[in-house]
Formats: sequence, structure tokens, C-alpha cells
Amino acid sequence: MASALFATPAHGSGKPEFPAEVYGGAWTSGHVQGIAVDEKKGFMYFSFTNLLVKTDLAGRPVGSVTGFTGHLGDLDFNAKDGRVYGSLEYKEAQAFYVAIFDVDRITSLDMDAESANVVTAVYLKEVVADYSADMNGDGTFDGNVGNTPDHRYGCSGIDGVAFGPSFGKRHGKQKLTVAYGVYSNTGRQDNDHQVLLQYDITKWRAFERPLTQAAPHTSGPARPDGKYFVYTGNTTYGVQNLEYDGYTGKWLMAAYKGVKPKFPNYSLFTVDGSARPTRGPVKGQPQPEQGDLLRLSPEGLHHPETGIRGWESGGQYGLASLDDGRFYVTQDGKIVEDGVTKQTAHSRLHRWTGQTPTPFERIQ
Repeated sequence: MASALFATPAHGSGKPEFPAEVYGGAWTSGHVQGIAVDEKKGFMYFSFTNLLVKTDLAGRPVGSVTGFTGHLGDLDFNAKDGRVYGSLEYKEAQAFYVAIFDVDRITSLDMDAESANVVTAVYLKEVVADYSADMNGDGTFDGNVGNTPDHRYGCSGIDGVAFGPSFGKRHGKQKLTVAYGVYSNTGRQDNDHQVLLQYDITKWRAFERPLTQAAPHTSGPARPDGKYFVYTGNTTYGVQNLEYDGYTGKWLMAAYKGVKPKFPNYSLFTVDGSARPTRGPVKGQPQPEQGDLLRLSPEGLHHPETGIRGWESGGQYGLASLDDGRFYVTQDGKIVEDGVTKQTAHSRLHRWTGQTPTPFERIQ
């Protein structure tokens, strides 16, 4: 169900009204990971680790996709092709994908991810190479273990995904940006950046294959169109939710707080999308390395010792911009029904204020 209150659009935005809250339902699944909004057709999509749920804006379930054996993460809606894109991990198989949902086909509950003809996947070779890197040269890859020298940049896979223009531009062709998950491992110094890959997906249909989880395919682009580094300090599993805000031109990165005491360990960071990347050293790497660097926006809380800026904020469980100053920010939860614990999601409408320590103000 949703709140009966509807928040009016920003003045002059031409936006339709959106409910102050959309309830994503209660499901026997993992916790909510991300959301996506189809503003034109009036649907919201929720990922629950191993489940995708489609609701209308009144919170009524329209359909769901089940049967994922990997980790379904953050989502974004591609207005150009009308499909939803999400991160999908199979760590044990060293297979990382962008899952693409033909959401017009999601019309009933419990549609199977492999057999219902609603999901295709594109393999990300760059992520696999960094995740599986044998960094200490002992000839053995240590697998899905955080406390190890393996995994280049501390890469634990992927999570945050969002569409937006190329870094350094406010407008133009929308590219898909994918953010690495990053182990928080306090014993290393090379895992204090967020790593963002940008892809031009214009020709991705040639790579798309049905999801075959027992035998993961390897069809995907040879490399990203750009690879970028943002020095945020330590986080726990990197960018959980990535979002581009067309209203301000900022990229928002919501993360679980890090644990290294020398950093402020903020939970939200922003990057000015119009600022051009600069070439420079990627701090902390075992061998000197140059990369394309993005700077954090000069706003929010400031940590003088490191120069890092950010906020204490939600958004780790779902973040969607309406590109007019308003965002849906999702909170996870649990309820017990008939002795069964179920995961819930409440997406609530907020206004971006940029105030510290929390930059979102709820719209009632």
C-alpha cells in the first residue's frame, strides 16, 4: 500500500504527481537492494537480492521475477529502451553481469528468471579480471574472501548502477555506469577508491544472452568505455546505490560506512558530473598506477585530515532521482507473518537540500 498523500511537483517542473510513499511489499527473500522508477508508465521496481518486484505507484504488486541464485543488486530504468538494468553477481563462478529486464513482459507473480523470457544478461569482463586478480602472485585466487591481498582495488564484484552522461558533461548520450563492490579490508591501502565503469550500451543487444545460472555465459564487451576512480576512503562493500541526478548534474553514491579509523566513513558521497576527469596517481596501489580521477563535490561534511567530503545519509537500500530536486529514498525492514520473517521496503519521497549532516528532507 502507499500513503494517501501525494507530493506536488517542483514549481515549473512539469512533473506528474508522485505518492509520498510506495510500499514494496513483504517477501521471503534477501533485503531490498535498489529501486527504479518508470515515471511515464507509473511503475516502481524493487530488487530483493534474489527477487525483482514490480508495483504500481500505489504499491500494488503487478509482477515479480524469481529464481535468482546470485545476488541481484541496484537497479536503474533506461528511458530510451523502457527496460530495467541491474547488477547481478555470481561470486563463486566468478561471473558478473548486468541483468536486463524486459519489464513490459512482467505481468504476473513468480515469473522464472531463466524460463519466462523476461531477463537477459551481459557479462562484464573488466569486473571479472579485477575481482579474480591474484594480487600477491602466489598462484592461487582466494575467492570470495575479504581479508586477503587478492582482488584488484579490493573488488568484491559490483552493485551500484545508473544511467547518465559521460563524466565531464551535463547532457548528451546516456551511458550505463557500474560501481564496484569493495571489501572493507583494513589491512590494505589500495581499496579506498570507488571504481566506476562507464559503458556505451548502444550495441549491447549483440551481447545479450538468456540467463543460464548453472552454466554462466561470457558474452559481453571486451572493456568499458571508461574507468574512473573516486577517493572516498574506506567503505563496506563499495557503492550500494548509484544515481545520476539530472537536476543538479551530480552523481550520488550511497554506501555502507567504512571501518578504517583514519577516514570519516561517510555513507553518501557526490561527484559533480560536469567536472572533467583528470589523469593522476591512484593512491595506495602496490605498484604506481595512473588512472582517470573524479573529485568529490565541494559540499557536505568535510574531513580536514583527508579532504574527503560527504554526508550521513540513507540511500543504501534504494535511491531514485526524479530529476527535479526530488528523490525516492528506500528503507529496508522486516515483518513476521504466520511465523515467517519477510523483507519489506518503503520508498519515501524526499527533497534534496544539501544540508549537513543529512541532505534529504522528507516530503510528507
